[in-house]
Amino acid sequence: MLRMIADLDPHEGDAQVDGKACSAMPADRWRRLVQYVPAEPAWWSDVVTDHMADTDEVRDLVVRLGLRTDCLRTPLSRLSTGERQRLALIRAIRLNPRVLLLDEPCSALDGATTDKVETVLQALRAQGVAIILVSHNMRQAERMADRQFQMRHGHLEEILA
Repeated sequence: MLRMIADLDPHEGDAQVDGKACSAMPADRWRRLVQYVPAEPAWWSDVVTDHMADTDEVRDLVVRLGLRTDCLRTPLSRLSTGERQRLALIRAIRLNPRVLLLDEPCSALDGATTDKVETVLQALRAQGVAIILVSHNMRQAERMADRQFQMRHGHLEEILA
């Protein structure tokens, strides 16, 4: 579902951001507005700074997300799954999207680091960034969501409190 919203997989229907339909704009423009961060992010180079510049904003997010300060200079192949997940989140955030599509963003993280990620995500929400988060962690869904949905028998159903 996230890949369809991101316009990466074939789909029917249309998604909108700020009243602008996906079908009404070039794919690259849509994908700057709507950033998809998969559970296992793809990397085209083993060098972190090939994916994002080493800027003050990036370094601030590195600290806020509980990453080691030298992670920007460490080959991606030597980083843990959780470190790569957080770097992929930084890669998406630095593009200033209107919508973040997150697939299990904390699946490889411990509780303390998950708290840091959630704090950053809550700050983004407060700034007006819409977040669609897929999680198998129901406690995380309760902490993070205004509305919750569950996939049942191929259909999306809202979980009512």
